[in-house]
Amino acid sequence: MKKAEKVQFVIDKLEELYPATPIPLNHTDAYTLLIAVLLSAQCTDKRVNTVTPELFDLASTPEKMMLQDIDEIRDIIKPCGLSPRKSKAIHRLSEILVEEYDGEVPADFEKLEELPGVGHKTASVVMAQAFNIPAFPVDTHIHRLMTRWGLSSGKNVVTTEKDAKRLFPRELWNKLHLQIIFYGREYSPARGWDLDKDVITSTLKGRL
Repeated sequence: MKKAEKVQFVIDKLEELYPATPIPLNHTDAYTLLIAVLLSAQCTDKRVNTVTPELFDLASTPEKMMLQDIDEIRDIIKPCGLSPRKSKAIHRLSEILVEEYDGEVPADFEKLEELPGVGHKTASVVMAQAFNIPAFPVDTHIHRLMTRWGLSSGKNVVTTEKDAKRLFPRELWNKLHLQIIFYGREYSPARGWDLDKDVITSTLKGRL
């Protein structure tokens, strides 16, 4: 199977399995999504969704968040891990949004990545899911599957992102990155992987 055929098979199978792609992190706007994505670093989406209701009851806008005590933010988000660093980042980025962007989250990769606690992946998720701007955030699932499928070398996430953007149509990036995550969790996990249940990898490896 040629690489172009592999890519089309992946697209077709993922669309068949996941025609709808709800955003995993609960949020109401770009700001609450940004905070939720920041919290998801080294934490599961499920756990983030148990923490954010209390946090957003306390403050759901940058104007309100910047007025909160960092220790209180830290105590609320503690279950997500890295709470000392994340609480400071949340507080400071909220101040910056108010001071420099009139309380709005900028729809700009560079400006997002300049915010405390916001790396390239977080910025990509916000751009894709809050502003519908094509991006291909690479998490552990996407990095693992692109390698298993023979579509990337697995060298690092930067290479994986470049390969994904080169191989998949730009208009599909935002949906595909969620579809691949859903597929990875359900059929192609890092642990307890059963190749027989993983129809995409099995097919691409010539097993089916």
